[in-house]
Amino acid sequence: EQPKLMHKMLDKLAQSVAVYLNAQIAAGAQAVMLFDTWGGALGTEEYLEFSLRYAQQVRSLLNTDVDGQKIPTVLFTKGGGQWLESMADTGYDALGLDWQTDMQQARARVGSKVALQGNMDPITLYANPEVIREKVGNILNKYGSGSGHVFNLGHGILPDINPEHVKAMVDAVHEL
Repeated sequence: EQPKLMHKMLDKLAQSVAVYLNAQIAAGAQAVMLFDTWGGALGTEEYLEFSLRYAQQVRSLLNTDVDGQKIPTVLFTKGGGQWLESMADTGYDALGLDWQTDMQQARARVGSKVALQGNMDPITLYANPEVIREKVGNILNKYGSGSGHVFNLGHGILPDINPEHVKAMVDAVHEL
């Protein structure tokens, strides 16, 4: 109802997030990630205007060169698979993918412009270790060979997940 006020608020928020992430970098963070858990709920015009614009602003304010070492930056928008090309143009080094985005298609769409992180469905960790291993293999196969993939869940881990199932996932990633 008040887009000018919303832009003013989002500008302040972007500046604050950048200050926070820069403090994390100064404290020794080896990578930083901007999470936009609700961005996928927006329409395209609204996402570009009210979310991606400010994610790009945050990125432009980050000090990612520390003593000659580049600190990688990751942008994650849950439900944002339809905007991968636009997201890849924001200056982030990697894009986080939720489980609803096909890894093979995502890689084809962004090429080597950015790395990809994700994208196993967190619910998979309720399955038995054999199923978890199969799902890990499917994601790795869809990404294919080469560097540029950080295996991860497609969103946060659920609090009641059996730690042995997380171990099965990590072991499968290392083995496969």
